[in-house]
Amino acid sequence: MTVREITDAMIKKTGVPPLPLKDTCDRLMAGSWDTEVKGIAMTFMATVNVIKKAAALGANLIITHEPTWFTGMDATDWLAGDPVYLEKKKLIEETGVAIWRFHDHMHFAQQDGIYRGFDQETGWAQYRMPILYDPAGPAFLKGRFDGCYEIPETTLRGLCDELKKSIGMTILRVIGNPDMPVSRVGVLPGGGSLGLGVEEMPMQLMRRRNLDVILCGDITEWTLPAYVRDAAQMGMNKAIIVLGHERSEEPGMKWLGEWMREFTGDIPLYFTDAEEPFLYL
Repeated sequence: MTVREITDAMIKKTGVPPLPLKDTCDRLMAGSWDTEVKGIAMTFMATVNVIKKAAALGANLIITHEPTWFTGMDATDWLAGDPVYLEKKKLIEETGVAIWRFHDHMHFAQQDGIYRGFDQETGWAQYRMPILYDPAGPAFLKGRFDGCYEIPETTLRGLCDELKKSIGMTILRVIGNPDMPVSRVGVLPGGGSLGLGVEEMPMQLMRRRNLDVILCGDITEWTLPAYVRDAAQMGMNKAIIVLGHERSEEPGMKWLGEWMREFTGDIPLYFTDAEEPFLYL
């Protein structure tokens, strides 16, 4: 199968009509559509290390969820003459990998692929609360981002210990009382916890769903974190756990191969972890 045949099959399976190129970041970032695919590496982001790992595995197609070229739409005009861009571009050309971004169609699918992977990684699918639909309301009330769960009761500390194991982290940033009881959990992976253009959305979600804790990807410290800190300082049972963008979305890419297997045949599929970007000193 060629790169185009693989990507067309993926878009078809999402059930989302192909989005016009001007309206989507799901584009071929490097390589040729006509390349015969010998192996596929799936990752949150095609970092330099991911590209090297993919090439060493014999994968000549990388499917990345997030940008290769450092901005939301992967524009490269502003990078003319930039030494980081030129060296990375040289590496891509030397390895011969094609890089395709699978972001918008993945999120807009009837079952959001990032949440699907998160559910599989944590085992939480059985705890998913029925989605609230309100066509006239904010995006999360239309159902797309209403990822809420009622898990067996634990403490905030206990939930952190569980997430460290399932998500693969050693340190978590938390606001709230570590000993507070937790059962109703909202998950806003990636940029969802920034509000998706409606900065009050995470607070609305917490109130409407009576959530004890929200698992966050990105944060703005003076929105949801400030709301939760004030609530906690007044003795309310509210908390957030910050996973970060990469750790909150990487499970979706880890489990993507299982979703693709029906049309990839004998092509080897490799999950290539982009890994948490931060060191803690």
